[in-house]
Amino acid sequence: MMPADKKYEEFAYVLDFMPRGKSVAIKGREGPMVQAIGEDRLTLLELLAMEDRDFDVGEKVKIGKEGREKIVSVLGKLTYEDMSPEARTSLPLVVEALVKDNEKKYVAAFNDLQPLTPRLHGLELIPGIGKTFMMEIVEMREKQPFASFDDIQKRVGLREPAKMIAKRVIEELAGDSRVSIFVKK
Repeated sequence: MMPADKKYEEFAYVLDFMPRGKSVAIKGREGPMVQAIGEDRLTLLELLAMEDRDFDVGEKVKIGKEGREKIVSVLGKLTYEDMSPEARTSLPLVVEALVKDNEKKYVAAFNDLQPLTPRLHGLELIPGIGKTFMMEIVEMREKQPFASFDDIQKRVGLREPAKMIAKRVIEELAGDSRVSIFVKK
């Protein structure tokens, strides 16, 4: 895990690129705008891009203090409501790719999530996991921690765990959940 004092993203994944955009974060600011999601904290961000650069949806770009190649600055955070329709449309696929790129971190959730209340387990917050799957996951991880999404799929029969986590991340970003297990506030 990353140190808790680190508040800035180093990398972000592009959700939408507007060559002639207007900033949502800074009134009156115009230019090439990128809407993106941060890799570590899953923060929705608005970025000012360098002129004459192109971006692909899902592309991973450097936004940390050093070594930026295509981004001028991070203008600010976005809310789910502030996102462009294109950014919202690309969110599920981009988040799924981000989850797969950071597989270790998200597999760890299957190994580490604990009960939240006597009646609700953290695993049950992941769409598609009910009591039966939750109990199976807990039983299997006690025998041996999960090593990968494939491992989870094979041992528990859970189909496409990365997609399930991506769905949960989007619920958290959209504000549809009271408890946040992946998105850092």
